Amino acid sequence: MIIRSPLPDLEIPDVALCDFVMTRFSELGDKPAIVDGPSGRTLTFADLGRGIEAMAAGLAARGFVRGDVFAICAPNVPEYAIAFLAVNRLGGIVTTMNPLYTRDEIAHQLKETGARFLLTVGPLAEACVAASRGTGVQEVFSLGEAAGTLPLSALMAGGPAPSVRIDPAKDLAALPYSSGTSGVPKGVMLTHRNIVAQLLQAENLLSGDVQEETVIAVLPFFHIYGMVLILLRGLRRGFTLVSMARFDFVQFLECVQKYRVTYAPLVPPIVLGLAKHPAVESYDLSSLRQIGSGAAPLGAEVEAACAKRVGCSVMQGYGMTEFAGASITNLEGPDHNRVGSVGLVWPNMEARIVDVETGKDVGPNERGELWMRGPNVMQGYFKKPEATADMLLPDGWLRTGDVAYVDDDGYFFIVDRVKELIKHNGYQVAPAELEALLLRHPAIADAAVIPSPDEETGEVPKAFVVLRAPLTPEAVMAFVAEHVAPYKKVRRVAIVESIPKSPSGKILRRVLIDQERAAVRPT
Repeated sequence: MIIRSPLPDLEIPDVALCDFVMTRFSELGDKPAIVDGPSGRTLTFADLGRGIEAMAAGLAARGFVRGDVFAICAPNVPEYAIAFLAVNRLGGIVTTMNPLYTRDEIAHQLKETGARFLLTVGPLAEACVAASRGTGVQEVFSLGEAAGTLPLSALMAGGPAPSVRIDPAKDLAALPYSSGTSGVPKGVMLTHRNIVAQLLQAENLLSGDVQEETVIAVLPFFHIYGMVLILLRGLRRGFTLVSMARFDFVQFLECVQKYRVTYAPLVPPIVLGLAKHPAVESYDLSSLRQIGSGAAPLGAEVEAACAKRVGCSVMQGYGMTEFAGASITNLEGPDHNRVGSVGLVWPNMEARIVDVETGKDVGPNERGELWMRGPNVMQGYFKKPEATADMLLPDGWLRTGDVAYVDDDGYFFIVDRVKELIKHNGYQVAPAELEALLLRHPAIADAAVIPSPDEETGEVPKAFVVLRAPLTPEAVMAFVAEHVAPYKKVRRVAIVESIPKSPSGKILRRVLIDQERAAVRPT
């Protein structure tokens, strides 16, 4: 059974992403586009327009052409928007990186994507410069002065930039990384059309007045949620974005109060904080009209508690990097927002619930894997044809790896995961990546990693290790911490005699997950 949106389909324009996002820039002029929340430093829409054209001209002068890759490894700073859209202006591809990545992780992505240039910030410059050695990166640019880099201002050639013919349906605009249903992170190929379709869908579902909406941009721009549904959507709609380079809960509350934020797109751990943290009582959050929650499941009780305490609506949505953002959300108004549900299918999208064992469609209120199809679905994984074939079927259906059901009214509920990813603070952590790292330790003979439930962060990585020499759990955690970004750290360790495996040798993570859930289930 194919489930479609209750709303009519939209006509997706054949337009380049940069042109689509910048439609209102000239008329908005001196209206603040992005404000750095802690400092108050502001870029207007006119500033962005000039900066984008100047940087595009500078890149073109350095030989950057259509199809080239430009990497960004930076926190949420106002110039992120200039770099992203300047690259797109030339038909280039932006690959984004978590600023918490280690040198090895940065180097891997630079090598795989063949990035020609890299933009970072001063505190990350040393790591980025070191990581770029031995890759195709020709120059590293930084906001401000930093050893081994050129200041971003050196790219601002003035313009005008050359005109470039872009094929929106075929040319890639962004190459963010995702772990998909399992395995190590892979580049997700998103065309201009994929992202334009997503922005148009969001524009017709998620309201907000162009003159009044002020959005807190605390979720990272390297992540698809922050990139498309906050940064690009906000600029397209003419909102004022209040950015934060790092998350601090009290500073977040201060920014909401100071800038009279009206819309807060968040992840479940922050929503939980709004529901329970005592600091909330010390701030005036009355300007908030709505809170959005995505990137991980949000419990119905937390959703209701946050809405009651803050005094605004809380709306869940469901998305993936592989479909350029979201494809299911609740709609505005009490008649359309079903607590505990991720909502209704977006326009132009189709959904199915498929039995995991048989591959056949199931009926309403029956559980199965969620499949989706539509114009915002990725083209595939970069240089990973086998991984693409595992997830993206020839007829366009994307296997999400999430177990869901749809009720009689068309509302979707995410209840479990077929896939093995761990969702920690909204970030994806691939068990296979951590297992491979653990096996590099000479004292570890075998290892398995699973999600362990955690009230504050959703899930944390837990390692089950078989030892060949004495090693403490603390030493195991310290070893992993040396080699991965902080959100990937193993937070819990169990020393075991053996790892459950199938006859073919595949780790039976589901056995360990079921044991873990049984151990933490209230009696």
